Amino acid sequence: VKDGQFTILQLVEALGLSLTSSQPHTRARGVQLLSQVLQDCYGGLTEREVEVLIAFYENRLKDHYVITPPVLQGLRALTKCTALPPGSAVSMLRSLFQDVHVQSLMLAERACVYNMLINLMETREAELKGLGADFVFGFVQSMDGERDPRNLLLAFQVAKNIIHRGYDLGKFTEELFEVTSCYFPIDFTPPPNDPHGITKEELIQTLRDVLTGTPRFAEFLLPLIIEKLDSDVQSAKLDSLQTLTACVSQYEHKDLAEFLEGLWASLRREVFQTSSEKIESAGLTALTALTSCLSRSVLSSDSEDSLCTFLDLVLKDCQHHLCEPDLKLVWPSAKMLQAACSASNRASHIITAAVMPALIEQYNSRTQCSQRRTLLEVVQRFIQSVKIQSSENEESVFLAFRPSLCSMVFSALTESNSSLQITATLVLTSLVQQTGLLLDSDIELAVDHLTRLLLTEEDDRVSLAVVECVGALAELHPAAFITKLIPRLKEEMFSEPMDQDNNRVATEQHSHHAVRQRCLSALAAVSTQPSVVQESTPVLLEVLSSAHTGRVGFSVEEVVLACRSLQGIAEQVQDTEETGRCFHDVIIPRLLSLALQAAVQGEGSSGRRSPLLEEVVLSAMVPVISTSCSRLQPTMAGQTASRAVSLFLEGDVSFLPDNSFPSHIQLLKKQQGNSWSQSQMVCLLMGCVCSLPRSVEVPQMDHLLSELEEMSCTCSHPLSYTSAAKCFAGLVNKRPQSDSLDSLIQSTMKRVCSELDSTSSSARTQAFTLMIWVAKALLLRYHPLSTALTDKLFSLLDDADLGPVAADGFSLLMSDSADVLNRGCHADVRIMYRQRFFSENSAKLVQGFNAAPQEKKPNYLKALSNIVNKLPKQVQVTELPALLSLLLEALSCPDQGVQLSTLSCLEPVLIDPPPALIQQLEALVNRLLALTSSPVMNVRIASLRCIHAVSRFPVHEVLPFRARVLRALARPLDDRKRLVRGEAVQARAEW
Repeated sequence: VKDGQFTILQLVEALGLSLTSSQPHTRARGVQLLSQVLQDCYGGLTEREVEVLIAFYENRLKDHYVITPPVLQGLRALTKCTALPPGSAVSMLRSLFQDVHVQSLMLAERACVYNMLINLMETREAELKGLGADFVFGFVQSMDGERDPRNLLLAFQVAKNIIHRGYDLGKFTEELFEVTSCYFPIDFTPPPNDPHGITKEELIQTLRDVLTGTPRFAEFLLPLIIEKLDSDVQSAKLDSLQTLTACVSQYEHKDLAEFLEGLWASLRREVFQTSSEKIESAGLTALTALTSCLSRSVLSSDSEDSLCTFLDLVLKDCQHHLCEPDLKLVWPSAKMLQAACSASNRASHIITAAVMPALIEQYNSRTQCSQRRTLLEVVQRFIQSVKIQSSENEESVFLAFRPSLCSMVFSALTESNSSLQITATLVLTSLVQQTGLLLDSDIELAVDHLTRLLLTEEDDRVSLAVVECVGALAELHPAAFITKLIPRLKEEMFSEPMDQDNNRVATEQHSHHAVRQRCLSALAAVSTQPSVVQESTPVLLEVLSSAHTGRVGFSVEEVVLACRSLQGIAEQVQDTEETGRCFHDVIIPRLLSLALQAAVQGEGSSGRRSPLLEEVVLSAMVPVISTSCSRLQPTMAGQTASRAVSLFLEGDVSFLPDNSFPSHIQLLKKQQGNSWSQSQMVCLLMGCVCSLPRSVEVPQMDHLLSELEEMSCTCSHPLSYTSAAKCFAGLVNKRPQSDSLDSLIQSTMKRVCSELDSTSSSARTQAFTLMIWVAKALLLRYHPLSTALTDKLFSLLDDADLGPVAADGFSLLMSDSADVLNRGCHADVRIMYRQRFFSENSAKLVQGFNAAPQEKKPNYLKALSNIVNKLPKQVQVTELPALLSLLLEALSCPDQGVQLSTLSCLEPVLIDPPPALIQQLEALVNRLLALTSSPVMNVRIASLRCIHAVSRFPVHEVLPFRARVLRALARPLDDRKRLVRGEAVQARAEW
């Protein structure tokens, strides 16, 4: 039939004897064969063939019950035909509904019926709608009493289609509701290893779509929800509340009118007497949805305002709790009022007008700080719950209460209680976000209060809250911060603590340092708008400048904080041309200029050393430069690249401010004597050129790379040669693939390998540093030459001097680098490079370990541990069984870092142990128990967690170890560290 050699009607003729046999079972087998053929060939049937087959099958539905199952399978296949004649869908369903009692059929046949309905609803909707309410009645009869979850999903789908596609329910609305709502709320737990994959959530959602699909169900559904909310079963309550939320979005106020009191009583009870956060949250969401539905009502002159009626109920039950002396029920009441308040503009006007005067009066009459704080928190939640006005001309709901709210906040900011001050900053932030509420004078007063707290408040939590508040306010009202806050912070930072007697000097200096710290954080926080950045960044640059000249005594730590503030500004400021120009024209040249001045002066004739020579300060400058360069527009980025390269290669200082520098500056050349003050500036070059977008071309690239290579191989200063190696690697990573790149890498490899192979060379560490960074640069972009470098790294694991360093090098290869070769710096980083490296090299590691002499084996174990530890957990679980023997060996390695990282790799694998691990259980348990007495706390904790996980292995495997483990775990129960004791208690209890 499929190949077209016979038609389906010829098959029917050929089956004639079977189809007309007097034996029901023979007839059934004939129909079954025909149905099976139809399931494969329904697509190629003609309309005439379909007509004949439908007439035959409809007739068979009246036959013996044994024949019904194959008949239904055949009809289901026919419902998928594109050539169904007009009217055939209706005749099929009439026969089905009249001649078959669906619920007396087996599971698969019932599924057939539901699938037929779904198929016909998809293709013959108009015909089915012509049946009118008879179709709904037929479906209700078919579904009534269905119990199997698989079939329920199909039946709910049919019911959902009936409701959502506008079928005529006629007088069967209640029957359709009854036949579906009897399953509400769904209580279903799928059996373990369920092959059908049906979940409780799926059933809940499909039934919910049915029940909430039409307002015609409102009179039946709402009483049902009120009834089910009385249930003691938590899941039933939750389902009822979520269904209520879903249905009121479809309803109008008239559908809800008669049930409002009952709904409110149930919601109030769930929030006031809740034992579960989930139910409380669902109750509040339902209240918001209910209020929102009532707010949509269009009022006519004679109709009752159902929103006012409902909110009167809410206010009557909740408002008085806000004024009770012990404030016991203040939070549940406030939450309910806020939920209603957030539903609509009308609701927020009604509720705030009723509640705010009482809250303000309460606040002013209370004297206890804890009560005042609670009231402030309630006020803040109310302000947050009111939707921020979208249009400019709408007045804020709180306009009438503005003076009282401001005086509340400002009085709380002047209190000495820290938690009251913190809450006040949150209220102030919320008030500012209400469009057009606060006047300019209020903002200025707020800035004065916040400035005072910044300069005088020593509690860290308060200062953190103030800094956050300052950041939020500055985003919306930058002018007040430019005129008031920044000048005041600057004045404070540049004042010196007064010298009194010696005892007071130390504490004065400490507190002055804390003030400076807060000022620097605040300067970063306020700088989100370009106009503020123009004012705040000069102050931070002046801090660096004064520290360098010694005009004001800033400590190294304060200089580092200033750099961090600049970095914070570079990360958060809006990306506009104005801010890009500020960083390009002012900040980057100024930082380079100050660092260069410090480098040229060196130790200085006076013996005073500039803080800008310190490694921590230079390292803090790098992210400022790299973050701002990575965000520059292409033209400015190109200019920055050419300026930086010409400065470092040619000593071109023309773009630097106050460029009174000597004419023969050579920053990348070896300096006289032992000085490295200029060479270490190469880290700033790295910040400039390695973070630019890949589309920006770095000029004089070959010359620059050869100088960097020279410096990284010959300089003896660690920061200088490491930064040069990183810079070289960052440029190589972004360079387009070409023969010149390959020849450059090969010449570098040749040089590096010759240094590494010469054991007497003094530059082996430098050569190794360059090799590892270049290997990382190539590995990230899947460059074919990366293999040669990583193979060299493997060979160094056997080196007497560099073996341990080479093992640590694998950690550098696999981990993310903060300052170069990361996606933030636009580096070429391919996905899953770690997994690829592991799959290509794990076998080499195992071979190397097996061949290595005993004293070199720890290097291989450390390398393995460093590689595996950085792999994603899913990869670890699948790959580790093959490396099990090495990992067990690593647990015996004396290096505590190796022990810790191996334990952290093993823990996820132990949760679902592979058979290979169970075979090695003896060795595993012995090594883990030995590590419970390690001198390192983290190793003891990790080993106890692993022992805990082993207790979940199959019982017959772990029982032989039980007595030994319990004895061994007695000791960590008495460990001197509380965290270790806690893990030991859990592990021992499981065993």
